[in-house]
Amino acid sequence: MSRYLDLLSRSTSRAGSHLCVGIDPVPAALPQPFGESIDGVARWVSTLIEAASPYAAAFKVNIAYFEALGADGLRIAESVRRQIPSEIPLIIDAKRGDIGATVRAQGVALFDLLGADAITANPYLGIGALAPLLDRNDRFTYLLCRTSNPEAAELQDLRVVEGVQGPEESLAARVARLAARRDEGVTGRIGLVVGATNAAALQQLRSVAPGLPFLVPGVGAQGGDAEAVIADGGATAAPGSAAIGRGLLVNVGRGISDVDATGDQVAGALKAAAAEWGRRLAILTI
Repeated sequence: MSRYLDLLSRSTSRAGSHLCVGIDPVPAALPQPFGESIDGVARWVSTLIEAASPYAAAFKVNIAYFEALGADGLRIAESVRRQIPSEIPLIIDAKRGDIGATVRAQGVALFDLLGADAITANPYLGIGALAPLLDRNDRFTYLLCRTSNPEAAELQDLRVVEGVQGPEESLAARVARLAARRDEGVTGRIGLVVGATNAAALQQLRSVAPGLPFLVPGVGAQGGDAEAVIADGGATAAPGSAAIGRGLLVNVGRGISDVDATGDQVAGALKAAAAEWGRRLAILTI
């Protein structure tokens, strides 16, 4: 098992759940007394991390929200790995993807400068083009496969003809098939982003890639069925099957951060929301 999967297994066991807490700061939406200042964003991020850490198997930073705040936002992003307990994995949701030296530079930025244990990447240029990320034996990459947004079907459900790469299937299934094949050679460095909003697609993709860890967005505010994800989303074959939690993470962002509280009540409300989602996403066995 890879370094990341080992870290994730131990963290999932500690938390007792599949919960991945999203860190997606929108200054205008932050509760009082955080306001819309950079200092307020920084304090909110710290408050969320401290409140949710006992219940989080992982944290996921959506880097776009920090980039939108300019240099100050990126400085906050750089501090996240230092604030999260070292036994909890950090995923940076960047959806990067390019070729050659550009991909290598993206890896340096996300893995080395921001301290990500795992990232998300776009396989549209070909999975082989992501080699500078996938060859990092100390890190992990989740490939976008079947996303949770309503527009996902426009491309991801397109049918791919039968050929040497696989049978006739959806484009998302072909991504899953190629990722599973690629992971045979890199041993536990690739996972898939598979949304919770299409239960049938999640089941199909699990059958195509039984051993790949899944990062599942789309529960909570987007309406995905958490119970169905736990039942169908866990890995059933190597490399993730022997790990606690079967390599499954379920991301919850707004379901935790959109608390109805102000002042001194915010930290307690965030903690209560994280605890409730931890309970809803409890692993079947520890």
